[in-house]
Amino acid sequence: MNNDQTYNSLEKIVDEDVRNGAYNRNVCTRFPPEPNGYLHIGSAYAINMNYAIAKRFNGEFNLRFDDTNPLKEDIEYVNSIIEDINWLGYSPGNRIFYGSDYSDELFNAAIQLIEKGKAYVCELSPEEIKDFRGTLTEPGKNSPYRNRPIEENLDLFLKMKNGEFPTGSKVLRAKIDMGSPNMNLRDPILYRIIHASHYRTGTDWCIYPMYDFAHPIQDAIEGVTHSLCSIEFKDHRPLYEWVLNELGAEEPPKQREFGRVNITGVVTSKRYLRELVAGNFVDGWDDPRLPTLRGLRRRGFTPESIQSFVNDIGFVRHQSTVDFAMLESILRSQLKTVKSVMAVLNPLKVTITNYNETQAELLPIENNGENPELGRRDVPFTKVLYIEKDDFMEVPAKGYKRLSPNEEVRLKGAYIIKCNEVIKDEDTGEVIELLCTYDPITKSGTGFKGRKVKGTIHWVSAENCVSAEVNLFDQLFENEEIVKDPEKTWNEKMNPMSKVVLKTCKIESSILNATMEERYQFFRHGYFCLDKDSTDTKLIFNRIVSLKDSWKGKQG
Repeated sequence: MNNDQTYNSLEKIVDEDVRNGAYNRNVCTRFPPEPNGYLHIGSAYAINMNYAIAKRFNGEFNLRFDDTNPLKEDIEYVNSIIEDINWLGYSPGNRIFYGSDYSDELFNAAIQLIEKGKAYVCELSPEEIKDFRGTLTEPGKNSPYRNRPIEENLDLFLKMKNGEFPTGSKVLRAKIDMGSPNMNLRDPILYRIIHASHYRTGTDWCIYPMYDFAHPIQDAIEGVTHSLCSIEFKDHRPLYEWVLNELGAEEPPKQREFGRVNITGVVTSKRYLRELVAGNFVDGWDDPRLPTLRGLRRRGFTPESIQSFVNDIGFVRHQSTVDFAMLESILRSQLKTVKSVMAVLNPLKVTITNYNETQAELLPIENNGENPELGRRDVPFTKVLYIEKDDFMEVPAKGYKRLSPNEEVRLKGAYIIKCNEVIKDEDTGEVIELLCTYDPITKSGTGFKGRKVKGTIHWVSAENCVSAEVNLFDQLFENEEIVKDPEKTWNEKMNPMSKVVLKTCKIESSILNATMEERYQFFRHGYFCLDKDSTDTKLIFNRIVSLKDSWKGKQG
């Protein structure tokens, strides 16, 4: 590394260790998700922190599944996590590991602690253990089983392993200090009994290690040098170091922390996400309203936008809050050069009464005014068109600059038209058609400057357009606090406008060439992409973000 490199606090620690020769191995970091749910935008920050430091020091990045709880974990989540990390651009390659593969090593480590008199089998109930633990202001009390002879602890632990005791009846605890001001050192549980089939090991084991015990040992086995985790694990660091020290680990890995990033407007709690998915309140883990990587991907966010987002946040030392609008703003800036098409989301029929061409007139329109390299496309213009209902107002409000009776407006890339007559539904009084005339000498691109009109609106040919369904998304919850309200049901908490489905949209025919990988700007509406449920006979588009940028550049 160059001496003039600029480092954040974590990088300085790693750099100092490299310079001092603290390890006889390459720098190695890891991301250890529990496979009990899908990754979310907060996960991307932790992944990036570990991945970026490993790569900056030409080291290794491990993906290790913390799969030592058979009650919650599933191969579905393992596969999704691997796919999401690869999609995100942080591929671990062949460095994918599973905590459950270290079952023998973890068991032997527990035996070693028992033999040193540093662990004992405890038969207190969960409630009693909690009561004996004490409080932040009062020390804990020793378990009556704390001073069992080593031989008795070994015998009981072997019987636990052999399945001779029911679930939850006994635990193995570390013998540290029940009077420690750090609650994590008050004889923490190392192993518990769970009679359940594991997705990888089946019924080979009925005792499973706790994360705080398994984590440091797994790091040491894999050659991790720097175990980087979020700030809430800082109080767990003394236990991490105690385990490695008692087991005599050589060149033990170091746990170091970075700040936790909270994101406004979204809920990243796994518990809440599972409840929403399991209760069918959302359309699965990839619902575009969720902050899961699957949901963001389906909605149309790109890996590059998420990478830029977490990189722009940078290293935070403590807890920090970032507005989700920042991610949207980053994506907008990346999408400004995509192809633009005209899409009418709420169509109103327009008939050009004096247009007598029998065949569609092809009008050349630029694909993106800010990106001339995308060229132009030919858009069919015909006698019958569709415009947005919002682009017509029978009694125009002050400052209204679109179409109204006896007024003119320009159709983008086409002609100036004038509304001469309004046709309404006889029963409802709703406007269902406009009869207009066009002025052929006002064709766009001909240099016509005879008169100015107040506004320009988009349109599609009724004869040559494509019917489609469009999903418009908003925040799933109007604020994060309402999620915690125990008095409300999920239906009461959710924003009723978080998903609006428009089923009668009309889009210019060039959209038939759309692919799942492409993003489009729908003129005046925002940026869109095909939804995964879209078919050749039923096109479905998701709005990724609107055109308006609400990000103010504030970060707390």
